[in-house]
Amino acid sequence: MKNLFLIGAAALVLAACGATEEAAPAAEPATVEEAAAEAGEATEEAVVEAYEATEEAAVEAADAVEGAAEEAAEATEEAVEEVAPQ
Repeated sequence: MKNLFLIGAAALVLAACGATEEAAPAAEPATVEEAAAEAGEATEEAVVEAYEATEEAAVEAADAVEGAAEEAAEATEEAVEEVAPQ
């Protein structure tokens, strides 16, 4: 049964990754300048996406650290109250 599931999943992946005209457009002759411009644009886009992802990850990490610090402070207060009630 597990093998049938894996075979079905593999078939779905292969179908989803099948070649389409959008995924593989017909090759058109390009000049070196056009290729360089496209490469520059692709590089710029990749750098911007990487920067945005890094910025988002940093914000999420800072939020997680802040949340953990608040939880640790609360746990410390509770522990102190249990050991030395006021």
